[in-house]
Amino acid sequence: MDRRTLILSGMAASLGACATSSSGYQEAGGQPSRTYSREEIVNGASDFLGVTAEAAGAAIERIFRDNGQPTGYIAGEEAAGAVAVGLRYGRGLLYMKERATQEVFWQGPSVGWDWGGNASRVFTLCYNLHYPDMIFRRYPGVEGSAYAIGGLGVNYQRADEITLAPIRAGVGLRLGANVGYLAYSRKRNILPF
Repeated sequence: MDRRTLILSGMAASLGACATSSSGYQEAGGQPSRTYSREEIVNGASDFLGVTAEAAGAAIERIFRDNGQPTGYIAGEEAAGAVAVGLRYGRGLLYMKERATQEVFWQGPSVGWDWGGNASRVFTLCYNLHYPDMIFRRYPGVEGSAYAIGGLGVNYQRADEITLAPIRAGVGLRLGANVGYLAYSRKRNILPF
């Protein structure tokens, strides 16, 4: 997508934000954004992550309590590693009701007391994401990890009004806490910046 289209879609998103209702789930045309129910997300996450609905449900219950129903989700996989400074790379598909499925990539650096590596399947809940192009930006976040063979974790990333809640089920050996960001893009990038 060229710069002009990106600017126009950003302007459309801004206009959509101006027309947002108090619930935060309205699009520019006054039509409510389609959201996913708790049951849809629990079933989708447990199937994709390969965990029981009970295990996925506990993590999702907390996210729903904090943020409500998501307007989309990303199902993908990623690899990450760190020795004080870390890198993370991933790819997945963005799903939104009544929107075309779109491939997304993410990459980003982190810094902190962090050591090890892991590979994960990631199921990311997206909030206040009314158009697929709104995903393409940087999302800062703080993360703590403790993997000894396997694990399930959740953290939040926020930029402007958009909140992402990645649920990771992974394997590896990793321990620590870090601060960093993930940049979501249309193409795979080697440099994480």
